[in-house]
Parts: sequence; C-alpha cells; structure tokens
Amino acid sequence: MRVEIWSDVVCPWCYIGKRRFETALARVQHLPGAADIEVVYKPYQLDPTASPGKAQPVVEAYAKKFGGHERAEQIIEQLTAVAAADGIEFHMDRALRANTLLAHRLLWFAETHGDQIAMKERLLRAYFTEGLNIGEPEVLVTCATECGFDADEVRTMLSSDAGHGEVMEDLAVAAANGITAVPTFVINGQWAIPGAQDADVFERALERLLSRELQDTPKAEPQDAQACVDDACDV
Repeated sequence: MRVEIWSDVVCPWCYIGKRRFETALARVQHLPGAADIEVVYKPYQLDPTASPGKAQPVVEAYAKKFGGHERAEQIIEQLTAVAAADGIEFHMDRALRANTLLAHRLLWFAETHGDQIAMKERLLRAYFTEGLNIGEPEVLVTCATECGFDADEVRTMLSSDAGHGEVMEDLAVAAANGITAVPTFVINGQWAIPGAQDADVFERALERLLSRELQDTPKAEPQDAQACVDDACDV
C-alpha cells in the first residue's frame, strides 16, 4: 500500500495530521500487510507567491490574512493548544513565513537519498517550534545534516536546479486532481482522506484498506476535518 501525503511545511494541520496518521499507523502494525505500507510526502504550497529569500513573522502574515493581530493571536493560540494535545510543541510567535519551494526540493531529494519522513519532521519542527527560516538554504543544509545527509551534497543540490522540475510537476498533479487543501492523504492513487483526521479515523480507514473491504473512497466519513487552504487555516 502506498500513501501519498500532500502537505506544506508551513501548514499547522499538516504537522498535526502527520502525528495523528503516525499514531494510527503504529496501531495497525499487527495487521497483515501493514509492514509494507509506503509513506511518501508530496509537495503543496499554501503561498506559492511568497518571495524567495524573504521571510516575515507568521503573526504578521496571519494578521494581514485574517483581519488584525487580535484574530491572528487567537488562531495561533487555538492551533498551539490542538498541537499540544497531539504531543507537538508549537512556538508560532517566533515562526517565520517563507517560500517553501526549496524545502520541497529537499524533501524530493530525501525521498531517494535517505529518510524523507525524518526530513519532513525536522523541517516542521524547524518552522513551528524553533522559528528557523526554512526558506534559507543554509538552514535546510543544517536540518539535512541532522537527518544524516551530507552537507556538501545537499548544498550542491539546492544551488542547482535539481528537483525543481519534479516538484513543479507534482504541484501540477495536485491541482489537476483537485487537491486544494492540505493535508490530503491519497492511498494507492484511488482513495483520498482529507484533513487532519483523528487517529481513530485514520486507523479505521487503514484497517478497511488492509483487509480489502473498502469499495469506495472513505472521504464521506471524515469530511469535516481541519485543513489549510490558500494560506488560510480552519480552526
């Protein structure tokens, strides 16, 4: 079974959804076939127009998007509380919003050169917990080396065009397949689970798929999950 998770590294629900999906995945490991589940992260950009090489405090971006600092702080407080319940430490007061194309190229590289899941986790933590600029190449190099990648190899890759075409192609695939909110979990290219579902929902879906009982998309069951779309987050 192949699970493609379409997400962005600056999407809070993508981090929360990742943790919930991993919880569900651990719960079904005793089932036949569970050990063969392949998880791959695919790119999505909430704000593809963000200027490369520039960053701004996420609270400023949220204030502009949602109508003022008071509302932005309320959203951040709510997201922080939800994340904490899933064991994730958010410090969005220090988060820096940046263009995520370089980060997605690094994740493309990690898929074939090492541990992409660890790389995804490291980038999410860098953004949401540590306040690092994940649009800065040297920040990405540091994160990559902490995940076991060679610094010079990553630096060379980022300074070239490697992965750019592949990432852009994946972004086009997402658009062509109607993926307009993240996270979106696509299983075997046939079934889609939208949003940061509860771990129980992911667990039931995986059980049904592993037992070959699922005949149609499970989308009808979890239609109200939280997600991010067009740089806006449902809280």
